[in-house]
Amino acid sequence: MAAEDISHITPTQGFNIKSVQSSGFKLNVWDIGGQRKIRPYWRNYFENTDVLIYVIDSSDKKRFDETSLELAELLEEEKLAAVPLLIFANKQDLMTASPVCELAESLNLHTIRDRMWQVQACSAVTAEGLQDGMNWVCRNIKFRKN
Repeated sequence: MAAEDISHITPTQGFNIKSVQSSGFKLNVWDIGGQRKIRPYWRNYFENTDVLIYVIDSSDKKRFDETSLELAELLEEEKLAAVPLLIFANKQDLMTASPVCELAESLNLHTIRDRMWQVQACSAVTAEGLQDGMNWVCRNIKFRKN
């Protein structure tokens, strides 16, 4: 997405700010790490959010319950009300990856009624699915702005 060397991809520690061009949009991306000690600081970045992109390791089934609770808590945030949600189901290149339908069920996504949402299978390593997800983001930002 940001034309980076993918050979050294590691989970975000802290936060990074990047600009990404996609479908004629310049997206300012706040990449915030998911470590427990960082989560209390997430709300500092909610102001003026146009879309929420939540990345999940779809090969780590043991953390689906924790992820589901964390996502539900995020979606209760007033500053994120009605903000479209894209969930990248990452690591789909691994044999142990859960399919999107299983992940969606584990996260209780069928209960979300107050916003548009999408789960996109992807692999940060192969880049498969990333552009499709970003196209969805751009369509929904445009729709929301109109």
